[in-house]
Amino acid sequence: MGNSQSPPADPLFVLASRAFTKQELDELRALFVSLSAQSQSDSRFVSPSVFQAYYGINGALCERMFNLVTQRRGDGMLTFEDLVVAKAVYEKGTPQEIEEFIYQLCDVSGDGLLRRSDLEAVLKSIQDTVFSTKNTEHGLSPHQDFVSIFVNAASFSERLGDSNENVMSATDFRVWCNAVPCVRKFLRGLLTPSEPGGVGRQVPRLQYPKTLRSDMLLMTREYAWHVGGLLSPDELEEWRLLYHSALNGQSFNTFLGSLSDAGGPTILVIRDKEGYIYGGYGSQPWEKHSSFYGDMKSFLFQLFPKASIFRPTGANANLQWCAVNFSSDGIPNGVGFGGRANHFGLFLSSSFDQGHTFPCSTFDSPCLSKASLILPDVIECWGIVPGGALGENPEPAKGTILERFKEDRNMLKLVGLAGSSD
Repeated sequence: MGNSQSPPADPLFVLASRAFTKQELDELRALFVSLSAQSQSDSRFVSPSVFQAYYGINGALCERMFNLVTQRRGDGMLTFEDLVVAKAVYEKGTPQEIEEFIYQLCDVSGDGLLRRSDLEAVLKSIQDTVFSTKNTEHGLSPHQDFVSIFVNAASFSERLGDSNENVMSATDFRVWCNAVPCVRKFLRGLLTPSEPGGVGRQVPRLQYPKTLRSDMLLMTREYAWHVGGLLSPDELEEWRLLYHSALNGQSFNTFLGSLSDAGGPTILVIRDKEGYIYGGYGSQPWEKHSSFYGDMKSFLFQLFPKASIFRPTGANANLQWCAVNFSSDGIPNGVGFGGRANHFGLFLSSSFDQGHTFPCSTFDSPCLSKASLILPDVIECWGIVPGGALGENPEPAKGTILERFKEDRNMLKLVGLAGSSD
């Protein structure tokens, strides 16, 4: 008699389906139907080329992702069941499951080991995906500095047998992802539709005066993407150059005067005479204080020769420092982040011709440069414009802090110093 029966459902698919609501499953089904139609597969599967076009992933990373989501079958066919299972782990899984998936994703060679060459291939794919070669805006050389600064932040501590090669351990990978949140954010957002402002792909518009050549800027689109790894989408719309030492002069007063109208978060970037580039994100406006202030959103970062971010640890509340015209040695005049007075995580003295950087528990950060004493070569500061509210190419604010902070100016008149400027 032989009643025909449907083949038993894949238990992995049944379990994965429970992670979604009926509406979410219906939306996934509609997506699959659309993509399979483009693949001309009679609604049976999504082809690699259609998968790549929809999700906008380039290079070796795309091939590895397709291999993982098709459960390593190697048949070039992404089924609806594959899509549900992959999204259940990648988007709905436990933190450990997601971390394991991302670790496997970065193992582009598929040999179970995370080598330097794997990371380089991942980063090349990221650069090709986020930074189109058609975009002529100021940026780093393709596949050159971008790859090396992120690889330089990684550790490969696990010896591979009797060979001289070291590979990344699971702990190494976890520490690296914490230091480069932009990479982790990108890898976590790969199964979202391809769009310029998608998860992990948003790069702020860098607005600066037309009188300043783009090659004079420290901040590049690649560096901005890195620093923005800890910021919200609203903070990644537009960054406005408020101060540049080549344009405004290397003056502490002019620096603070240029920032006085910003009223929001800023990004301080320094290149010293050793060629190192680093800085800090100040979540609060730079205002005169006799002690530390700020909140736990501030952080320090390195840009070159390696890219790393150092978040607040909660060890203390010594986040931001801005001292102006104090005469006590215990209250050094200048701006800084972390550590303690005269022993900061990063500090620029009010002379703006020197500063220092020490390891500090505030951010669990190392010395950011080659040596603790730093001699700035270029200093710039960017203001974050939520939602990109300001117009294009704004001119920097003019005037010294003595002209902008009237209360301080009136006080200094009493001692005959109102006309002086650092």
